[in-house]
Order: sequence, then C-alpha cells, then structure tokens
Amino acid sequence: MKTFRNPVLPGFHPDPSAIRVGEDYYLVTSSFEYFPGVPLFHSKDLVHWQQLGHVLDRASQLNLDGIMPSRGIWAPTIRYYNGTFYMITTFVDNEKKEHNFYVTTTDPSGDWSDPVWLDDAPGIDPSLFFDEDGRTYYTGNRIPPAGQDYPKHMDIWLQEIDLKQGRLVGEKMSIWQGALKVAHAQEGPHIYRKDDWYYLLIAEGGTGHTHAVTIARSRNITGPFEGHRANPILTHRHLGRDYPIVNVGHAELIETQQGDWWLFCLASRTAGGYYRNLGRETFLTPVRWEEEWPVVSPGVGRLELETISPDLPEMKWPNTPVREDFDKDRLSPEWNFLRTPRGEFWSLTQRPGHLRLRLKSDQLTDSGNPAFVGRRQQHLCFYAATQLEFQPQHEGEAAGLTLFHNADHHFRFELTLKQGEPVIQLVKREDGEERLLGSIPWNTSIIQLKVEAQQQQYSFYYRLTDVEEWEVLVENADGRLLSTDRAEGFTGTYIGMYASTQVDLNSVDSVDQLHYDIKNSPFVDFDWFDYKGVGN
Repeated sequence: MKTFRNPVLPGFHPDPSAIRVGEDYYLVTSSFEYFPGVPLFHSKDLVHWQQLGHVLDRASQLNLDGIMPSRGIWAPTIRYYNGTFYMITTFVDNEKKEHNFYVTTTDPSGDWSDPVWLDDAPGIDPSLFFDEDGRTYYTGNRIPPAGQDYPKHMDIWLQEIDLKQGRLVGEKMSIWQGALKVAHAQEGPHIYRKDDWYYLLIAEGGTGHTHAVTIARSRNITGPFEGHRANPILTHRHLGRDYPIVNVGHAELIETQQGDWWLFCLASRTAGGYYRNLGRETFLTPVRWEEEWPVVSPGVGRLELETISPDLPEMKWPNTPVREDFDKDRLSPEWNFLRTPRGEFWSLTQRPGHLRLRLKSDQLTDSGNPAFVGRRQQHLCFYAATQLEFQPQHEGEAAGLTLFHNADHHFRFELTLKQGEPVIQLVKREDGEERLLGSIPWNTSIIQLKVEAQQQQYSFYYRLTDVEEWEVLVENADGRLLSTDRAEGFTGTYIGMYASTQVDLNSVDSVDQLHYDIKNSPFVDFDWFDYKGVGN
C-alpha cells in the first residue's frame, strides 16, 4: 500500500487552506512579514505540491513597511465559486489591529486583484462560504458582544457578504463559542455543507502546545450549532512534549473527486528537545465519516510522519533544484523579501547569472526593508551554501548568509571590514544581544560560505573555490535560538543572502555619500545558492 511522508509542505507554512476545482487542488498559507505574501500551491494528488507563486505579489496589494515580526498577513482562506477564485485574509498592523480584505482572480496562476477592504469586520481568520441558495457568508472570530468570560475567550460570528459591492450586509450573528471554555482562542472558522448539515470547523487552545481542532454542526447556517461530543477531533496536547509532532490545529477539510475526505492542518516537528526551528508546517491526514461526524486519522487519532496515500493518481512535480544559478529573469517562487521591497536594491540583470544586492542601511536587526533575499529552512538536517563576490570599503559594510528567525534571533555569516582589513565572521544575535562566535582574516573578494545543520547543531564553513576543502570557522553552534520557543512569534527560520551598511553618512565626504545612493551604492554579487535537505 502506497504511503507518503508528512509534512506535505515542510518548513514555515502555517494555517493551510485548500480547495478542489475539478481534479485540481489549490492551497495557501500564512506569510506574516514576508513578501510576496500568501504562497499559492497546486496539486493533483494532495501530497505533491508545486508552488505557482504568491497571491499578493505587488506593492499595491501588500504594504508591509515597518511591520514588526509576526505581524502582517494571518490565516488566509482560499475559495472558488462560479469561475472565480477568492482569497480572504487578515492584515495585522503593529498595534495588533485587524484589517480584513479579499482579492479575486479567474486564473490562480495569474494576477490577483487589488484588495477589497471590509468595514466593520472585527477579528481574525476570515472565511467565505457559498451556500446553495446563492448567498455568501463571511465568518471570523471576535470578542463576544457580551464580553469575555475568561482570557482569550472568543466568539465565532457569521454575516452575509455582498462580494459585488465589497461589503458585509445584514446582521452579525454569534454562532459558536467553542467546545470547552478551557480551550481558549476560538479562531480559524471554516463552514462546509455535507448532506443536510452545516459543519463548522474551528481551532481552539491557542497556536502553541494546547492547539486543537473542534467541530460543531447545525441544520441551519445561522445555527444553533451543536458541538461534537468527541471534541477535540484532533489534538496532540495529550501526547506529551516528547512526541515528535506538536501544536496540531488550524485545519481545513477537503473532499476528493473520489468522495474521500482529508484534513489539512498545521503542526510542528521538534528537534533537540521541545524546539521548533521550522515553525508551523502543513500536514495531511485522512478522515472518515461516522454517524454524520468526521473521524480524523481513524484508528490512530493523531498525525503520523508516514501515512497511507490518498486514492488519487500520483502526480509528482519536478524537484526544486539544489542549486539556484540566478540565470532567469525573475526569482523562483520560494524566495522572499523581508517586508515590501523598496528601492532598486536587487537585480538579476545587472550581472547576468548573478543576484546583485546593493547595500542598504536597513538592518536585519530592525523592522525596515533590508537587502535580504531568503528561503525557508525546510529540513531538520540540511546544508546551504553560496558563492559571493564583495569588496567592503568602509567599516560597517557586510554581506553574506543569514539564518534568520527575527530581528533579535539570527546568525550572520558575513564578509566585512575590521580595522581596515577584510574578515569572515560569524555573529550570533539572541534576545537582542550580539556575540562574535568566530572571525578570520580574508584577502580576496570572492568567497564561498556554507552552513550545515544536524538538528540543533549548526556548523559554518568557508573556502575560495569548488576544488578546495571546506575550512571550519565555527562548529556545532547552538541553533535553538532559531526556535519559536526562544525567538517567539509565529514564523519559522529562513536562510538568506543579505547586504548592509552601518556607515554614518555624516562622517564621510560628499563623494562617499554619492556612493550610497541606492542605485549606485556598493553591491555584492551572489553567483549561486545551494540548499539540500538530509532526510526529512
């Protein structure tokens, strides 16, 4: 019997939402402060996914200027109705105020519309439901109208929406407040119609260790909804903190063309103890219906790393190459920027076959838009390497690799200038404090850098050319600082290339100041970038 390995989308891919259109499946996940926003995937078999691109790939759709870590885009939902695809989501600003909007397209791999912002739509995690009578409903969460009875007590609410006019209409209705009061943070609602029931699937318990999936049903879209006596229908909070898959929740049900049911959800794999460097990932598990209720992972009751495959024709996509040569006219869809890119600080054409990054004063340590291009860490054990050409001219200029969780938790493996001499150095930043882990003089502008990870041991190497042996700068650095459990927030670790300057423009002459105009500033050329996982 054929099986597949979980997660189906490894690395930082939380809050999955999926739909079927004929024999095609589409899935989106949260993206927070990263640009482009809302990665979009396509599959034929629910297991193998090809990234089509991003839903929000224009500055007119997504302004992330100054957005703090783990703010930005939360929990998108994708839906399809009558020839049109809809993606609805929440933009969370720095004051944690929620702003809900949707975009549309008739071609998911093409351009999506600019946002339609919704007034008087409180809360997060919006979803759309298209009923059989032609009406469309918005559902999300909010603070209960009567107030909260306990911390993080939330209300799931429903209201009709006019998508042509881009506004909510009619009355807001409270439809459910979850399965148990101890399971706080009721969120992530999705409504489904099966047989003569409306099913309401939600997440409870917060997105940490006590995360869970619960369900209710009603004969009427407006309720009353009755909770399932077997709730939660999926959680790992009772399995202990040494189970290899934790914080399971925020789910989506989907029916195949064969009539089988499956459930997507987020969860995390741990490494070196209860540490989650990869963030929250997308998992898949089977569902069976009994007595008009879903049974998730029947006979097992939990997510497994290996699961029986769906009864669908297998469709594998070409593997993402280990090496990115930067020989195309656009970046591959796995690459992201930190916040909306501003200024012409990157190019694939100024030196063909290279990614050119121009030095910016925005730093990895702040909430600006640094010269950073990164991709997700997707394996507990991996290696990543790059070749760069860079000649720092002033103290404070630096370029290289970063293992990045957020502004206060990352490694910087860089070529820079110290006391007038170029050096390779490794800087560890944890809780906002920096420590130099290693440094060595370097006398040429070309260098190759590599990082290898074995669970929580990250080792850093350098060399000049492919024919030389890798030299160790630092071995077995503690990678736990890249875990959500130390860095906090909702994202996962990125591996990226970056270039920055800390030069005080007031301290240099006018010629040097012209040197830092973004179109003419110093630059670093990255010739290639390798990423390869070792196992899962």
